[in-house]
Amino acid sequence: MAIDWKGVFPALTTKFDSNDQLDLPAFENNLSAQLEAGVDGIILGGTLGESSVLTLEEKEILVKFCVEKVAGAVPVVMNIAEGSTREAVTQAKLAKEWGTRGLMLLPPMRYKSDHRETVEYFKAVASATDLPIILYNNPVDYKTEITLAMFDELVDVPTIQAVKESTRDVTNVTRMINRFGDRFKLLCGVDTLALEELLLGAQGWVAGLVCAFPAETVAIYKLVKGGKIEEAVTVYRWFMPLLELDIHAKLVQYIKLAETQAGIGTEYVRAPRLTLVGKEREQILKLINDALAVRPALPEYHTLEEKAFAI
Repeated sequence: MAIDWKGVFPALTTKFDSNDQLDLPAFENNLSAQLEAGVDGIILGGTLGESSVLTLEEKEILVKFCVEKVAGAVPVVMNIAEGSTREAVTQAKLAKEWGTRGLMLLPPMRYKSDHRETVEYFKAVASATDLPIILYNNPVDYKTEITLAMFDELVDVPTIQAVKESTRDVTNVTRMINRFGDRFKLLCGVDTLALEELLLGAQGWVAGLVCAFPAETVAIYKLVKGGKIEEAVTVYRWFMPLLELDIHAKLVQYIKLAETQAGIGTEYVRAPRLTLVGKEREQILKLINDALAVRPALPEYHTLEEKAFAI
């Protein structure tokens, strides 16, 4: 069940049709674009995947469909964001039955757990499965921070292997490395900080705008890891106005609109979210279309590992 927690892991959006049903053909279209671009894993049912409004049955359909289409090319990881430990444990067990190779796990939802409660929650889920786990550390949006002291108590839990670093404090990458070395793989979870955290030692990127721009996201990652920093910065600067859509409360609507304009998605969201209208839609649409009009030709990129393999 091993996962090499490095590279680009898209947090995919969940596609709906006009009748608020899962749109699997649209999902497959986007998934194919991700795989063609060379992503390293797929994450389902995260914030961008509108996990809070998906039924358990829909999660099963989505996971099984994705696992079938990926056919082992990259690991499929299912997000768990639940209010109760019991439900989180249940979903961890189901995720394995459905064919996922890993879990992304948030602290308890709707209740701000303290240190002891947060650690025990993670340990309870981890003990219920042998799937590798990436913890999602996002105190800005989900209020509970996974502190260094908490990680001290999770070091001996072998299935907890990686962290989606979304504290929005780039120095936390250095703190984690200084404290734990390579015990926990670090993946940047905030699009607007990705290049900076990759340079500081993060091994991967759990990305959002990759949903609309997979080739550019993979290019930045591989350029950085291949030592082509100047080329990476050029693409990153072009990308930044789009990446900032990832840190807004309406990131789902914004990124789905970007997917649509890029030809690999639809705008449909599930209520209470509503599709964009009026001036707001015009503003976001202009930002996306302005970026598309000057979309850069991507430089050749190869990571050092790829070069060594080619030789």
